[in-house]
Amino acid sequence: MLAAIEATRHGAGSVLLLDRSLIGRGGATVMAQMTVAAAVGPGDHWQYHLADTLAAGRGLCDPELAALLCRVGAECILEMDDWKVGWARQGNGFAQVQAPGHDRARCVYVDFLSTGPAVSRTLRTQLQRQGEGIRRLGEILVTDLVVQNGTVTGAVALNVATGQPITIAAPATIIATGGLTRLYARNSASANMSGDGYALAARAGARLIDMEFVQFFPIGHLAPRLIGMDPIMWDPFRYKLGGRLLNGAMQEFVERWGGDAEDGTYSTTRDLATYAITKEVEAGRGSPNGGAWLSFTHVPEATLRAAFGPVIDRLAANGIDLTRDCIEVSPIAHYHMGGIRVDPRMRTDLPGLLAAGEAVGGANGANRLSGNAITEALAFGRIAGAEAARIAALPAPAFNPAAAAPALALLSSTASMRNIAALVARLQHLMAQHVGPFRTAAGLNQASTALAALAAELGTAPPGTPGIPHDLNRQDWLDLRQMLLVAEAVIIGAIARTESRGAHQREDFPALSPAWERNLLLRLPAGATHLELA
Repeated sequence: MLAAIEATRHGAGSVLLLDRSLIGRGGATVMAQMTVAAAVGPGDHWQYHLADTLAAGRGLCDPELAALLCRVGAECILEMDDWKVGWARQGNGFAQVQAPGHDRARCVYVDFLSTGPAVSRTLRTQLQRQGEGIRRLGEILVTDLVVQNGTVTGAVALNVATGQPITIAAPATIIATGGLTRLYARNSASANMSGDGYALAARAGARLIDMEFVQFFPIGHLAPRLIGMDPIMWDPFRYKLGGRLLNGAMQEFVERWGGDAEDGTYSTTRDLATYAITKEVEAGRGSPNGGAWLSFTHVPEATLRAAFGPVIDRLAANGIDLTRDCIEVSPIAHYHMGGIRVDPRMRTDLPGLLAAGEAVGGANGANRLSGNAITEALAFGRIAGAEAARIAALPAPAFNPAAAAPALALLSSTASMRNIAALVARLQHLMAQHVGPFRTAAGLNQASTALAALAAELGTAPPGTPGIPHDLNRQDWLDLRQMLLVAEAVIIGAIARTESRGAHQREDFPALSPAWERNLLLRLPAGATHLELA
């Protein structure tokens, strides 16, 4: 949304904003309930934020992209304030909390339930104020980019509501489709996050970077059932109030796996907490639903309510009383550090193609700093929109419908009916089993073999009859086509990186290797794989 707004502000006369869901109501931002990192407080500076971002990235951040995230991100947070997003206040300034990995209180919020929805709502309002300059179309599933002589000139898509294929001609295209968390059965984002953007760029010939780095959040909500709340909501509880991690026998256990005794402070880092929970479950000491207990029963009710009053009421509506009840948590796929390789103007390898937000790889290195996700979306969206407007003003090759013919033929083809949702579930299971937070060569190779078998079962044409509105089985086929390519990229990177760094942990190579302080670039031309070290 911010890319579209910025393109218009920089003179783009006609902007088309496509969304797989409804505009501004799908993806990850609208689901985020927590905090946004930005150096907007007294005594803070974007360079201090940058230092923390680089430290979290374990030596693999692109320093130029990381600097843009921190500098432009802070500008965007201030502009969002001008647009009345409603950042919480403390005295004459913003209310800010200190999240893990930051050297000071730097994370702003609207409240601990509504930050993401408030950001999305504010941007939707700004879109409307742009008038007819931005045309908005929801329920559009983009399947392929159109490439002519190495230049991206548009895209082919399926109109989900009608079942009809469409073509889009554009001198500049921005991929802003978010991450790949749907590759995993347990994930914290929207069901739309299938890695579509990575697959679109890779099929067109652009390079991907850092695809092996999938961030898992250790204390994702597991049980009891929680409706209408973010599954990673326990993070601010953790760093604001503390919390005790307990195994199925109600014993603290992180010290057993290399952590320090916590005494209710919950100071264990995310990677170590993920490891400890995983290993405790493997040893048969997990909670009833296969995770660990998280307990706040040692925190007085008055303290809980003073810190998270509205949240406490929402939890009560879900039948959860934190003064009495422990909840179950386990690692959950949360974010992807890798993505499409871009330059500081958000341009990919291909003329006419840009990327923004979580679709971009390189800024966060091996591990994203807490609070940087929405900041990155805003900063990179602003940069990409301005650059797209500049590109659109230049002479461009005319869109040739013939270049779109293969992608259109795919949408018009048909195959025998089969249960594609079951294949998606198999992919999610094998990724969780072998390409999760802890990996081995044997497991990764098993995943690669299983992936090839899934690709063979998928076939080369979607099932059913073309032209049927809201045909979920055909949509699943188109999604799985992209998911398999993205899963392959993650596995290739994970096999190649024979060390443990940040979110990529190899149990057969447990040490961080100085020789691997390098980025893996991946190109996936038809029938081949090309890896580069940068």
